[in-house]
Amino acid sequence: MRGSPAWRETEDLLASVPGVGSTIARTLIAELPELGTLDRKQIAALAGLAPHTRQSGQWKGRSFIGGGRASVRTALFMGAMVAKKHNPVLKAFFDRLVAAGKPKMLALIAVARKLLTILNAIIRDHRPWQGTVVVAS
Repeated sequence: MRGSPAWRETEDLLASVPGVGSTIARTLIAELPELGTLDRKQIAALAGLAPHTRQSGQWKGRSFIGGGRASVRTALFMGAMVAKKHNPVLKAFFDRLVAAGKPKMLALIAVARKLLTILNAIIRDHRPWQGTVVVAS
């Protein structure tokens, strides 16, 4: 990984985000080569972090995540657990969801999806983490 200048640059860009280390960065590079080329909804669905609502007629069920690439989803979940403590932007996002009455696991999955969206934008724009979230894709 460190031998290729392109992969080294991509790994450094991903690891610039608090909560993402070399293991998560390398997992995303290997398992999600589409990172930076798709929009936020497509990349979330590809990683298995897009919510799918179960409903039929007037019966409304709960939303679930699933499908996609399990190794990517697992890596992002671990990154979200770290980011909700050490990344000020994602910590504020997590705290706001929990304060609004959302279950903690739902808020953590939302943090994982937002983390993926941020990483997608960083790779797309080739700019490291700035400490603010401006994601328009």
